[in-house]
Amino acid sequence: MTSATMNSHSLNQFFNPRSVAIIGASSDPAKLGGRPIRFLLEAGYEGDIYPINRRAETVQGLKAYACLADIPGDVDQALIIVPASAALDALQDCIAKNIKAVQVLSSGFSEESAHGLVRQNQLVDLAKRHGVRLLGPNCLGIVSVRNRYFATFSTALEALTPSPGGISFATQSGAFGSCAYAQAIQRGLGIARIVATGNEADIDVTECIDFLASDTQTKVICAAIEGCRDGNRLRAALLKAAAAGKPVVLMKVGSSVTGQQAVATHTGAIAGNDRIFDVVCQECGAWRAYSIEEMLDIAYVCTQLPLPANDCASIITVSGGIGVLMADDAERYGVKVPAVSEHLQQQARKVVPFLVGVNPLDTTAQIGAIKQGLPDLIDLVIGGTEFAIHFIYLAQIPCDPGRFLPLLEQLAAIRTNYPERLIVLVGPSEESLRKQLEQQGLVIFADPGRAMRAVAALCELKRRWLTLHPGLPDPVRPGRHRPDVGKPALNEWQAKRLLAQYGLPVPIEALCESAAEAVAASRDIGYPVVAKIVSSNIQHKTEFGGVLLNLQNAGQVQEAFEQLLEAAGQLSDKPSIEGVLIAPMIKGGIETILGIHIDPTFGPMVMFGLGGVAVELYDDVAFASVPLSKARAGQLVRSVRACRLLTGWRGQKMHDIQALESALLSLSDFAQDWAPVLEGVDINPFVVMESGTACLDAVISFRKGT
Repeated sequence: MTSATMNSHSLNQFFNPRSVAIIGASSDPAKLGGRPIRFLLEAGYEGDIYPINRRAETVQGLKAYACLADIPGDVDQALIIVPASAALDALQDCIAKNIKAVQVLSSGFSEESAHGLVRQNQLVDLAKRHGVRLLGPNCLGIVSVRNRYFATFSTALEALTPSPGGISFATQSGAFGSCAYAQAIQRGLGIARIVATGNEADIDVTECIDFLASDTQTKVICAAIEGCRDGNRLRAALLKAAAAGKPVVLMKVGSSVTGQQAVATHTGAIAGNDRIFDVVCQECGAWRAYSIEEMLDIAYVCTQLPLPANDCASIITVSGGIGVLMADDAERYGVKVPAVSEHLQQQARKVVPFLVGVNPLDTTAQIGAIKQGLPDLIDLVIGGTEFAIHFIYLAQIPCDPGRFLPLLEQLAAIRTNYPERLIVLVGPSEESLRKQLEQQGLVIFADPGRAMRAVAALCELKRRWLTLHPGLPDPVRPGRHRPDVGKPALNEWQAKRLLAQYGLPVPIEALCESAAEAVAASRDIGYPVVAKIVSSNIQHKTEFGGVLLNLQNAGQVQEAFEQLLEAAGQLSDKPSIEGVLIAPMIKGGIETILGIHIDPTFGPMVMFGLGGVAVELYDDVAFASVPLSKARAGQLVRSVRACRLLTGWRGQKMHDIQALESALLSLSDFAQDWAPVLEGVDINPFVVMESGTACLDAVISFRKGT
């Protein structure tokens, strides 16, 4: 028994069964009920196959059984391929036979109609009561290449036979899965497992990722999801894969379950489920691909090359133009191309006197005139630098076996001498040649841009694995406050008082119900001051003149009080006015925005970005999952382009980034406590000064019904 077979994961029996029954088996190998049997037989599956067919004695040369009860002994797994109306009875037969792993390949369930959803729920309820795990319904099935378990009706296998390798696919959509692994097979990429989860009434892509993370046959996981029921389960699965050293390349197909979008705050309007999905991928060490081609390119290099020790690369090229193109792509994708040392340049020109450049290194087409010139140069550059990555553009040389095969032997020797380096060849090649290269631990791309993008993904994956999200929110965080909400939103005064309890810096302010109170408060606070209308019904005060700045004396304060009440009274929705807020006029500093977005899938997310009225115009914001650590708070700040304004850009003074990070950590604590009732938070502007920070405005809104 292999180590993969010994895997104790709850899904192991789906991928490594010793026997399988096909309920609805057909003697016609072209029909849905006939294809899995044909594929299993053609693949050479060594387990027992039990066709269930009431009207036949044999099916495709196998003894058939009228019902599951007639099968002698135990059965590990069952495939249900009968009309949806008969699926519940088929599942009942599986339960009677004590089969705990059932694939429902039949359609006609939630994907079709409300009545189909009722049928699907009946299947799930019955399965749960008896401890049965369901894949599907409306799923394409499972392929497990090494043990030749081809339990699917996918027509892709009629013309294409996968070879064993380290790439596994987990997709919700059967059509997407077929398209992806058909392309992988055509490219000659080795495959470990394939699973399409269909309607995901029980088992979903997240659980499949979790299984593949512990599967010894899988080196890289390619997954596609349409929706995610539980963001924290997906986080845990991605983190498990990263901890196991297995890259996950994800595609999000269609629209995720977004729930009710928070629109009362800038944060909610800007976030969007797609942006949050990107953040979760980054935090959990996964890569989001935007095409099947990109997904397969990354999977290809992940199965052939080690993760790079650094993101520095050399480019050796027989064409100056391609070298420049690759250098441009390197900058675009975040791969560094530093100049090689002067000493190495001198040595290189002894080998190739007409060498051009300091990186890229252009040998020009004359390199063919120097015997051993190209391999000697490659060996010299790899040995003479600490660069982890080495691109070699060969033009049409791989198309000429007479020229290339001797070079291949020399490259293989170099690869043996430097096993930790990534050697990436670029140029057209035949499949047979590519396989020879891969046997030597080398890869080749016809397109230089795709080569650079794929290797850049490896560099980024390595960086992400070093800064993984520390874990999931602690439900019993020390000092936890219990939410107590009686209204859908707080006014600015109330919001700031609540945030101040968590340590966010709020200036001394006064809520005033009369002009006389406002004048007295201004005198106590000290001129100049700011006057703002206060109402839980008004979220964005600047849009109607609800904020008056730089008031210098009592007369201006009294006039401002009256002006604010008059402006608010002219609003069409007649908001409830709770008073006028008098606050100190804080000058200088950089306006930023801090916020909380409650994503319906992934929970509370902290936002940071450029603040003031420009937040939506420039969209220079970044998000991070709660809870924040100090290190991740720093990463969040640095990931925003406008962060340069805080760090002494163009001779300006440094601002108090440490205080900013402390405020983000406090806001994370608030979000962790209040997430069950929270809809969103804006602290905008949040001013970062040379010393200290200040929360100048705040909006907190709560979910309806809380």
